[in-house]
Amino acid sequence: MPLTKSAIKALKQSKVKRERNLQKKNQLKTVLKKTSTRADLPKAQSVIDRVAKTGLIHKNKAARLKSRLSKKLKA
Repeated sequence: MPLTKSAIKALKQSKVKRERNLQKKNQLKTVLKKTSTRADLPKAQSVIDRVAKTGLIHKNKAARLKSRLSKKLKA
């Protein structure tokens, strides 16, 4: 367990950030799985962009996901 005040605060902050990141990652996974029509594509792209903006995934991975998703729905 942390001893100093700053270490205690850092632990609390990291727990909050971890929860937030897990929620965003789960949201991304579910959106990718449930996107099945062209109408769902803008919402999925929005979620991907938001996750990339916060640094949860790399911007190139976000571009790759969006590209593959649109390619899959186009066929």
